[in-house]
Amino acid sequence: MSKKHKKTGLPPGTVVYTGNHKTKEVLVHYLKYDESTFEQKTFNSLSKIPFPPPSKEKIDWYDVRGMHDTKLIELFGNTFSIHPIALENAVDVHQRPSYEEYEKGNFVTVKAISFNKDTLKISKEHVAIYFRKEIIITFQETDSDLFSSVRNRIETSNGRIRKRGVDYLTYALIDVLVDNYHATLDALEDVIENLEEQISKNQSVSEKTTIHILKKELLVLRKSVAPLREAIGLFSKTESTIVDENTLVFIRNLYDHTIQVMDTIESNRDVLNSLQDLFIAEVSFKMNKIMQLLTLVSTIFIPLTFLAGIYGMNFEYMPELHYKNGYFVLLGVMLILFIALLLLFKKKKWF
Repeated sequence: MSKKHKKTGLPPGTVVYTGNHKTKEVLVHYLKYDESTFEQKTFNSLSKIPFPPPSKEKIDWYDVRGMHDTKLIELFGNTFSIHPIALENAVDVHQRPSYEEYEKGNFVTVKAISFNKDTLKISKEHVAIYFRKEIIITFQETDSDLFSSVRNRIETSNGRIRKRGVDYLTYALIDVLVDNYHATLDALEDVIENLEEQISKNQSVSEKTTIHILKKELLVLRKSVAPLREAIGLFSKTESTIVDENTLVFIRNLYDHTIQVMDTIESNRDVLNSLQDLFIAEVSFKMNKIMQLLTLVSTIFIPLTFLAGIYGMNFEYMPELHYKNGYFVLLGVMLILFIALLLLFKKKKWF
């Protein structure tokens, strides 16, 4: 039975990991900081995570990498009073991107993507973010560190991200994932440009297959971005006390970025449709050229065949049969006819 349907019949809020990725061990990266101080630790699923009490002056960030250990996920849920529905959606990789507000915190799900130029496949990773005052918990499906750039900014800088709260950190984390959408689309556009050049030079089944694959992958990308745009739209209009008014300016800018991503996806789909039409047109043009050549050859040989057919008859009384130079005269007539037809076709620019 598919993991997608393993939740069938279970009560709402049941924590069931529906994905296929299983990390060697689930890691928890803990980071605590304020404008002037910074500390971090890493635990595995077998460690006894201390869960220090939250501080009003500092931000606690727990980054969980790996979701298959549902016992650990439930531990986080119980420790920080995460709503059971939010916890269920955190490990449901089939959950569409969304933004939800609960009594004790807000919850965001996002899809992180990557593009392989060799296989032309887009890979998705489920990411969930739960945040409330002074505490943020991120859940990553694999052990890849999607948020390393944000962590580096916190480690090496005492700029805006160190001075603001969890709402700004949540924005920064989502912004990194959205920026990766732009990078993925840039890589896709490079493939599409190369594909256009190949189709213009030569048409083969591989180009047709590539167009079909890319159209499917863009559809996968669109299914991830469209609901994300809606989710960030809700995030940008929130009245939650957790989100500062000054942070909403950045979130609205992030919403504009998702619209740009959607526009780029639609543009690339249009380009692929045009390339498909170009491929069909080029193949038809090439076939027409071949048919034109065959038609010209047939047109030239029809009268020649007619003459050869007449003089190939076995009638006894044909005046030209006993003419001394009849054979050479017939060849001469056929040659003149051949040249005259070639000149006629060239004058009409048929070849």
